[in-house]
Amino acid sequence: MFRKCFAEFLGTFWLVLGGCGSAVLAAKFADVGIGLAGVSLAFGLTVLTGAYAFGPVSGGHFNPAVTVGLWAGGRFPARHIVPYIVVQVCGAIAAAGVLYAIASGKPGFDLAGGFASNGFGEHSPGGYSLGAALVTELVMTFMFVLIILGATHTRAPVGFAGLAIGLALTLIHLVSIPVTNTSVNPARSTGPALFVGGWALAQLWLFWLAPLAGGVLAGAVYRAVLERDEGEPAVTGRPTRQ
Repeated sequence: MFRKCFAEFLGTFWLVLGGCGSAVLAAKFADVGIGLAGVSLAFGLTVLTGAYAFGPVSGGHFNPAVTVGLWAGGRFPARHIVPYIVVQVCGAIAAAGVLYAIASGKPGFDLAGGFASNGFGEHSPGGYSLGAALVTELVMTFMFVLIILGATHTRAPVGFAGLAIGLALTLIHLVSIPVTNTSVNPARSTGPALFVGGWALAQLWLFWLAPLAGGVLAGAVYRAVLERDEGEPAVTGRPTRQ
């Protein structure tokens, strides 16, 4: 269990350092900033690389919403939920601390810029409302966990799960950064919010509630509707003989 928790810590650390780091340090750098598309790709790449590096040890959750979603989908034991979530949050906080140490080395750095925190209303990058943020985070997390459940199924093509999951997270960020700065991960939201304080902590509840609800809903739907029974023939894409 220690190895699994340590792998989850490292994976979440890498996700927050790489993803939020790209937003804080590189998104608007001089005239060659990576912008929204670059930040989206960075988040996807952190999950993709982390899944292949640490997934064989812990399953590669790096996200409390994924952990509870896999539990709801019958893929993860309830007794491991709390340890996983604790180390995920610790990994995110540690990454935010490292990012702060780096970012604060530049003259004029100010946490008032948001520090990649998630928000709604006046703290949404595009000024989107609480309702819009709630729907976005719920639906995006729902789809993310569905993709994870499908890509990691025993009958899915072997070796491609990390690629599908990384690309899914990239697409999610491309769509939802303007709305909430994209969470779909309560741990990722918690790390930066603890450093920003104030409004970021006041709005943090949404970025726990919506992703966790989306993850549980995805697990329940996949298990009830999409999970194939053991006796059901596999879908091969080829016509069957009558």
